[in-house]
Amino acid sequence: MTTKELYTKGAKVWVPHPEKVWEGAEVTQDFRSGVLIIKTDDGGQIKQIKIEKDTDLPNLRNPPILIGENDLTSLSYLHEPAVLHNLKVRFCDLNAIYTYCGIVLVAINPYDDLPIYGEETILAYRGQAMGDLDPHIFAVAEEAYTKLERERRDQSIIVSGESGAGKTVSAKYTMRYFATVGGSATETQVEKKVLASSPIMEAIGNAKTTRNDNSSRFGKFIEIHFDRVFHIIGASMRTYLLEKSRVVFQAPGERNYHIFYQLCSVRKEMPELHLDHQDKFVFLNQGDNPVIDGVNDAKTFIETKQALSTLGFSASEQADMFKIWSSILHLGNVLIDEPELDDSQSDDKFDSSSIHLTDKHLQIFCSLIGVDPEEVAHKLTNRKIISRSEVIVKPLGVAEARAARDALAKHVYAELFNWIVMIANKALRCTQPVTHFIGVLDIYGFETFENNSFEQFCINYANEKLQQQFNSHVFKLEQEEYLREEITWTMIHFYDNQPCIDLIEARLGVLDLLDEECRMPQGSDSSWATKLYSKCVQSSHFAKPRFGTNAFVIKHFADEVEYQTLGFLEKNRDTVLEEQVEALRECRGCPLLRSLLSTQSSSTLGVPQQTRVKISPGKPSTQSSTKQHRQSVGAQFRGSLTALMATLNATTPHYVRCIKPNDDKMAFQYDPARAVQQLRACGVLETIRISAAGFPSRWLYQDFFLRYRVLCNSKDIDRNEPKITCSRIIEKSIKDNDKYRFGKAKIFFRAGQVAYLEKLRAERLRRCCIIMQSQMRAFVCRKKYLRIRLAVCGLQRYGRGYLARKLAQKLRQQRSAKVIQRHVRGWLARTKYQRLRATAVGIQRYARGFLARKRFMELKYNAAAIVIQKYVRGWLARKRYAKMKWQIIICQAAVRRFLARRKYRKLRAEARSVEHVKKLNIGLENKIISLQQKIEGLQTDNKQIVQLLAEIVELKLKLEPLKSLEVEVKKLKASLGEKELTIENLVRDLNVERGNNIELVELKNKHQDLYNKDKSEWKHESEKLARELTILKESNVTHQKDSEKKMREQHELEKRELLSELDLEKTSYQRLLTEKYELQTRLEDSASRNRAQGHHRSLSNASNASQPETVDDDYGYGSVKSSIKVNDIKEWNKSESMPDPGVVIRLQRWCRQVEDDKLRLIKQIERLESARLDSASMTSPIVGRAEDQHRINDLEIECTRLSDDLTRLRASVARSDGVNVSAKELEEQFASQQDELERRREECIQLRSVLANQRPWFQALKNVTVNLKSLATSNYGSDVDVINEDGEVIQAFEAQKRITRQLEDELEHMKEHFKSTLTEYQDDIDKLRKDNDEQQKLWITNTSDPQTQKEQLIHYEVARIATENVVIQERNTTLMDSCENYKKQIKLLTKKLKDLGIEDTENITSHTVALKEKTINKEKDSSVIAVVRKKEREDYMGMFEYKSSQDSMQSGTAESLIVKRLVVDLSSRTALTLLPGLPAYVFFMCIRYTDHINDEEKVKLLLKFFINSVKKVVKKKANDIEMTVLWLANTLRLLHCLKQYSGDGSYQESNTATQNEQCLRNFDLSEYRQVLSDIAVWIYQGLIQTVEKRIQSVTVGALLEYEEIHGVSGGVPRGRAQSVGGSTGSTSEVPRSPNHLTNEFTGILRTLNHYGIDKELILQIFKQVYYYVCASCLNQLLLRKDLCRWSKGMQIRYNLSYLEVWLKENFVNYDQQEVAGVQATLNPIIQAVYLLQARKSSADVQSTCDMCPDLTPMQICKLLNLYTPAEDFEPKITLEFIKEIQACLQERNKGKPAGDQANLLMDSKYNFAVRFPFNPSAIRLEDIELPEVLNLHDLLTKV
Repeated sequence: MTTKELYTKGAKVWVPHPEKVWEGAEVTQDFRSGVLIIKTDDGGQIKQIKIEKDTDLPNLRNPPILIGENDLTSLSYLHEPAVLHNLKVRFCDLNAIYTYCGIVLVAINPYDDLPIYGEETILAYRGQAMGDLDPHIFAVAEEAYTKLERERRDQSIIVSGESGAGKTVSAKYTMRYFATVGGSATETQVEKKVLASSPIMEAIGNAKTTRNDNSSRFGKFIEIHFDRVFHIIGASMRTYLLEKSRVVFQAPGERNYHIFYQLCSVRKEMPELHLDHQDKFVFLNQGDNPVIDGVNDAKTFIETKQALSTLGFSASEQADMFKIWSSILHLGNVLIDEPELDDSQSDDKFDSSSIHLTDKHLQIFCSLIGVDPEEVAHKLTNRKIISRSEVIVKPLGVAEARAARDALAKHVYAELFNWIVMIANKALRCTQPVTHFIGVLDIYGFETFENNSFEQFCINYANEKLQQQFNSHVFKLEQEEYLREEITWTMIHFYDNQPCIDLIEARLGVLDLLDEECRMPQGSDSSWATKLYSKCVQSSHFAKPRFGTNAFVIKHFADEVEYQTLGFLEKNRDTVLEEQVEALRECRGCPLLRSLLSTQSSSTLGVPQQTRVKISPGKPSTQSSTKQHRQSVGAQFRGSLTALMATLNATTPHYVRCIKPNDDKMAFQYDPARAVQQLRACGVLETIRISAAGFPSRWLYQDFFLRYRVLCNSKDIDRNEPKITCSRIIEKSIKDNDKYRFGKAKIFFRAGQVAYLEKLRAERLRRCCIIMQSQMRAFVCRKKYLRIRLAVCGLQRYGRGYLARKLAQKLRQQRSAKVIQRHVRGWLARTKYQRLRATAVGIQRYARGFLARKRFMELKYNAAAIVIQKYVRGWLARKRYAKMKWQIIICQAAVRRFLARRKYRKLRAEARSVEHVKKLNIGLENKIISLQQKIEGLQTDNKQIVQLLAEIVELKLKLEPLKSLEVEVKKLKASLGEKELTIENLVRDLNVERGNNIELVELKNKHQDLYNKDKSEWKHESEKLARELTILKESNVTHQKDSEKKMREQHELEKRELLSELDLEKTSYQRLLTEKYELQTRLEDSASRNRAQGHHRSLSNASNASQPETVDDDYGYGSVKSSIKVNDIKEWNKSESMPDPGVVIRLQRWCRQVEDDKLRLIKQIERLESARLDSASMTSPIVGRAEDQHRINDLEIECTRLSDDLTRLRASVARSDGVNVSAKELEEQFASQQDELERRREECIQLRSVLANQRPWFQALKNVTVNLKSLATSNYGSDVDVINEDGEVIQAFEAQKRITRQLEDELEHMKEHFKSTLTEYQDDIDKLRKDNDEQQKLWITNTSDPQTQKEQLIHYEVARIATENVVIQERNTTLMDSCENYKKQIKLLTKKLKDLGIEDTENITSHTVALKEKTINKEKDSSVIAVVRKKEREDYMGMFEYKSSQDSMQSGTAESLIVKRLVVDLSSRTALTLLPGLPAYVFFMCIRYTDHINDEEKVKLLLKFFINSVKKVVKKKANDIEMTVLWLANTLRLLHCLKQYSGDGSYQESNTATQNEQCLRNFDLSEYRQVLSDIAVWIYQGLIQTVEKRIQSVTVGALLEYEEIHGVSGGVPRGRAQSVGGSTGSTSEVPRSPNHLTNEFTGILRTLNHYGIDKELILQIFKQVYYYVCASCLNQLLLRKDLCRWSKGMQIRYNLSYLEVWLKENFVNYDQQEVAGVQATLNPIIQAVYLLQARKSSADVQSTCDMCPDLTPMQICKLLNLYTPAEDFEPKITLEFIKEIQACLQERNKGKPAGDQANLLMDSKYNFAVRFPFNPSAIRLEDIELPEVLNLHDLLTKV
């Protein structure tokens, strides 16, 4: 396909633009003639472009898939507009300042601080190939460092660019990377010195220019030296062409070197320099812009001084340096004026000059350096001319004198600059042999100004040399790539600038002619220009300007530059008057200046003495010192440049090209004109041209197949051979064979072919979409037609049916109407007749009835009136009495309620008043004493209560056998039912006799009515009280729940705050602990290295050698009985700050509140239990007690009788000698008698209980009967016996009264329960008030001075501990009493069992003991059985005895041998067969033995040897996870044992009595517990690092790159990663699956469980590991554009689900809240994946922000900028959407720390604070035996 065929309608092209350089346009018609019609994108203008030949066609634009690529060479169309547009998109839209261009890194200055240079970024790029991640300066540094390791060849990084492009910053970050990844393992800390050289060189060599605030005014080449293991061991620095003219002159808007302004900013701190404001000095005020925004010169000066001290500059040297710089400023202010001469000498006035001796600055200058002012003034205004016969002193004119003064100032500054570089090189130089180095060249880029002078000529000359080397290296790499892939290629032509270099440096070149003219006595700039015109005009790179004779033009590779010859000779000579130098050489006040001027180095500029130069010029200089001093600046620079090029040619170069985006220093503003100018100057476009001339586009076969497989048919696809399939696709699509090449692993395309393939792919997909759309539309239309047809048929069917049904309905209605009419008419006639007949009959019936009833009612009313009057009169009298009585009661209640309320309000007001609180607090001490007395009384009551509780327990035990009485109760209830039936029969008989005894019945009815009335009132009142009680209960329950909820929430909040503070403190402490162990490791490595080198001692290790090793120090041991001082621990304790009293008191208060809540709940349970028992006992208290007593008596008698019978039976059986028949008969007889006896005994018990129950009832009934009889006798006389002959009425009445009394008792019990509840709530309120008062006191205490806080804390602690001790003593006493009671009961029960004939009591006792042991050891592992063996011999004390060797003179022989066999010789496989933590148990039992014998030396030796041995074993096998886990588990077990057996009550709650007796008695090892905790933290961190290293190579591939279904994510190439690759012969390595990662986790979890790691610690380990996985994956995702796609996000989320499922499956038995915390560490990466899959429109801004709460704004914006939308299916993310996201995030993050929100990458090295929860052991020490595998039987003896 020809190029013209691409210019069809819709093609995107680039056209020139006067301001934008290039503008986008679209072709409106197919190109067929000599005119191309286009339409611009911005203005929409229609333009016609005349095309005479193919080169006139506008440049085509790249397809959208390639826009924003991180490598410019991967673009399909490689030309200038494509490069500019791609850089603009990355810089402005994506905020990406780095872009690859082949082997060149293009860095655009953002003029803003970006958070992409932290240590986490360095770690992210470490170990990554160049191109795997986003372009970065760290990627170039990593490439250089990796090649140094792999190829073992020196490397160099060339950083170039114009002023303000960011060269210095790039070089600085490069050195920081090397200092971080190549950190020195020695104690010299060379990397710190390398970094410290940067601020020094910036201070003395950088200045503010119009283009840059920190412009380097010199070039430098820094060599960073490495040893054989690639650790930094030293460095050296070479400088080039310092701009000395800036010392005396600055252009408007510029500054002098920074050091001068720094000195002026601290003039008050250094009055001896006599400095003033910078505007007062001539050398500083010429630029009229002394301030740099955002820079504090005073603060920077402090950093400069610190850097000087770091590099070894002494205080006196620094003082002399400050004097020299200050003297230069004062020298510039020395006034040189015309002398005051008379008229006779007026002709010499203009040829001479003078300096007043009283000049202030002259005096200060001379005093600072210690010279004579008169001599200095004379030397500054006169010069010597030495001839053969005499010496002539010639006065200088004013201009000449000022020029000589300025030359002297420049000379002094330059010498001091060179001396500082030399001293820095000495400080950075190493004594070890240098194996390799990496050079960083920070040199000026190509410069062109309106007035170009000697400096610009040298700079452009250096860039010509570097460009030549760059072009040859790029061509070489391109050639190597083609050769490696074995493709055919033709020679690529590239620009060779050797003729231009020859013009400058060859014989009779520009520099040669300049040196020749400088040697001429009468040489001048104009004569030199004339020589150039005559000698160099033949060169094609030289030109003469059209106007003037004082300039010349050189055609450089970047541009034509016109140089002005004025000043060339003077700058090349760089002369200074010898007599002025001689005057300063004799200074007395500044030794440094005297040494500088007396030993002036005349070597090549920028190559200091005693610096290592890898490759030097061919012929060393042998000239004398005088001639060397006369060497020109141009010659010096040429020699330095030659040496530099030789060094670079001997290394592997890496290139960084810095671009300045605009001249206004605006952040992320892109000026295309300035950018294209710099791209041409720095050679980037030349790289593009070389790449475009060959095959710039390169695809791996697999990637090409996945991307372009749509271009071939399915029958042409061979998945086993992707190369064959790719060749079929290409041969079918591209007809010209010269447009592509097939390599070994890649396909190479010429420029534009990828865009053509993209066009074919888009057309193919478009055709497929059209086919799919047509089929889909046909399917939709067909479905719509069928649906409409079906609807119409249905409508017709239903319509016809409706009409038919309507007609049938009408016919039925007509027929029905006739039938209805017939029946209605008959019904009406019949109804009328029946109504008339019924009316007549009714009238007759009602009339007769009315008359009869009227007569009857008259008689009835007369009889009833008499009765009514009698009862009404009595009722009215009683009603008035009751009403009056009730009103009186109501009045009394109201008055009492009013008085109570008034008193309550008064008391409440007093309680709230401050005076009342003060009054209450007046006698607080007396109240405390009284409260203590009350507490003692309560303790006594509690003891009684405990005894009662014991009785209750006994009664509960007795209650069990009494449950059988429920059957008897049921029988009694049945008999009661029969009696009730009898009573009903009697009542019926009574009703029969009611007619005869009407008066008594009326009396009985009266009493019954009164009783019913009272009963209803009581019932109503009971219901009312019950409702009130229910309401109160509900309110109390609600209030209690609310209070408990609030308290829980408050407790949880305080707990979280305290835990977060504790985690922060632990994190900082553990970080310091890690640094401490790292320093110890470095110290040990250094000592071992010194011993290996023959014990060469330096000043730094001499002091270390004189002291014992750190690992052998005693970490601190304190004994109760000893007075030995341990410095390490005490110093460490002193260094720790005192804990915050508020925090401690809050923790204690929280614990105390939890205990109070627990006690309150226990009391509530006991109260409910007692209420239940009371309610049960209220129903039948007398019955229960009577039955219990009778049953107990009968049981005792029966047991005695049975025991006797059993004894006689056994005797008879023994005498019968096996007569089975008689035995059986006796047994049957005995069984029958036993059943009969049991039956009779039950009947007796029932009768006795009934009798006991009826006795008080009969007595009450008797009393009531007597009363009723007396009442009846008084009313009715002697006939009362006739009325109540059998007493049935009295019995019924008495039964009702008993029921009423029972109800009253229940009501009274409920009232008492309610009162007790109110009392408890009142107590709770009082307690809360008391706590509130204490909190107020604590708040007042916390706001007071620290001394008062400490006193309050001590007082509070003493009171708390005293209270806890009292409580513990009471509990101990109670438990001891309970134990004694239980022992007595056991003895009594055993005796009774023996009396009953049960002899096997020992088995029961042993069974009880076994149950107890089983309860204690219920959590013991099954493996304990193999080790813990019970022996039936003497009781062991739980310790191992050992004896120290008496034969050896050395102490600790036995201890060291024990520790060696127990720790050093123990392998992980052997440990798997033992009890988990067995070494720790054995070691602790040895410690118990030393405590038992009170031998302090032994316990010190044991602990010291154990700690040192564990350290050595863990260090030696740091990569062995099993060994690390083994000693982590044993260290923690030993720590737990030291706590459990320390005697501290807080650690003894779960101990048995034996374990408490085995506590340490003589030694307090609390300080050693801290040491062991630190070692456990160190081992834990080592374990985490080992696990991270183990999964590091798997994590990214398994979670980010692995695809379950290949090709789902599309075949988008990875930019540079697929175009610039290594020498691989096949496709890239397939990443491992997530199952591989989960298998690793499973193995780690299995190891942790095998060695007995606590569950809490396992969760912490996996929480840290999951955080590392999340941080690694998220950092990779943020740095790789190829992963930021929707399809890839779906695959990553699927891969992450493996980790979530694994966590849920393997941690089922763990605390699920903690497991959720582990899973929460994956939230950042999960949210990032959700962000990739979310919709990205303006309507989804808020939901997008809410979706990512754990991501920082920088991370969210970075992901959105990197996101690649699916082609033609998803719109591109707009800048407006990203800005809305940023605004929403800023609103969300208001009030949050800015530092936490500005991070781009996660810190993968962050460690959570580890906690070791106390886990006591249930294993008894006396049961532990020594296994044979430990080989300790000859050393240890169990006692």
